[in-house]
Amino acid sequence: MAKVALVSDSTAYLPGDLVKKYSITITPQSLIWGEEHFQDGIDILPDEFYKRLASSKDMPTTAQVSVVTMKNTFENLLEAGYDVLGMFISSKLSGTVQSALQGKDMLSKAGDRIAIVDTLSTSMAMGFQLLTVARAIAAGAGLAECQQLAIETQKHTGVYFVVETLEFLRRGGRIGGGAAFLGTTLNIKPILQLREGRIEAVEKVRTKRKAYERVIALIQQDVSGRTPVRLAVLHANAEADARAILEAGAAATQAVETVFTSVSPVVGTHSGPGTVGLAYMAGM
Repeated sequence: MAKVALVSDSTAYLPGDLVKKYSITITPQSLIWGEEHFQDGIDILPDEFYKRLASSKDMPTTAQVSVVTMKNTFENLLEAGYDVLGMFISSKLSGTVQSALQGKDMLSKAGDRIAIVDTLSTSMAMGFQLLTVARAIAAGAGLAECQQLAIETQKHTGVYFVVETLEFLRRGGRIGGGAAFLGTTLNIKPILQLREGRIEAVEKVRTKRKAYERVIALIQQDVSGRTPVRLAVLHANAEADARAILEAGAAATQAVETVFTSVSPVVGTHSGPGTVGLAYMAGM
């Protein structure tokens, strides 16, 4: 039985040590800023991105991983003797899954050695799905088993996030059900959730501190009765707030694993600076 290679995209923004530990192949999304093109997390990193965003008159745009990149990535791994499992950002937020499927189709001789899973997620909610499968691969699981596990993990993960403004989501067309909160005044903080692959509105809370407290309460409800709990915080140039919410959330949920990470520049283009999210996996 061939060993499985796990492929994802840069919107998970898994910490580099975990990517290296589990040999996960990351295909970068693209960031387009005027005449410049960047590979997400490679040519431009979060600190540089948010500094530039603060002073730039032009707003960046994003593009999904290309079909050619997917095809070449899969082909190289197949030639190295691996079967390939691709797990990518929700197809309701990006065309990356479609690129992966087209890249697979270009390798007709691959047969059933490539499997593609739409995670219906992104950020560290997708990251926890990846880590679960990566750990199964390390234990010797084959492609079919890993594909089924990847699908099963979707029932156990979620993410809530608090944004400074909905303007960035509106500009990028990713606002989904969050459109209900457009026009919210500055002292009201919208809580959003990734639900069934789409960004949906949860509620509006007065002040950022109360919004963070409410996110933790919502996650406590979601994970109630399910153990173990794993928790990750992701932030867009809001490190202090992120560390505080991760500490409070881990204590409230008795998390057995915590991950601290940034929001990738591509995701930050749509969420905007100041965003803080809390992702979880429970029961796996």
